[in-house]
Amino acid sequence: MKIYHNSRCSKSRQGLEILIDLHKNFELIDYLKNPPTKSELKNILKLLAYKPLELVRKNEAIWKEKFKGRDLSDGAIVQAMIDFPKLIERPIIVNNGKAIVGRPPEIIKTIL
Repeated sequence: MKIYHNSRCSKSRQGLEILIDLHKNFELIDYLKNPPTKSELKNILKLLAYKPLELVRKNEAIWKEKFKGRDLSDGAIVQAMIDFPKLIERPIIVNNGKAIVGRPPEIIKTIL
């Protein structure tokens, strides 16, 4: 199991606490320091059954300044998340061929 985590995000911290409280073994990935590769991100999107835009944090300043209102392909959106990992919604939990965005954090329990 993996959790793509941002320690500055309260929802991400709450998601991490759930995994710790349930004594689950997991790999913690600080995706701001170690962003997913294009292949990893595409796999996460596939597991989530999301279009790239669905995984973007559209209220981030970077999105508003550089991308909002532009007609972007899915590939361009994926590249934006790779270039600016802060745009990736969090936390993301990947477990046994499934993935979920932990918002609200309690939803994480559905894939454990």
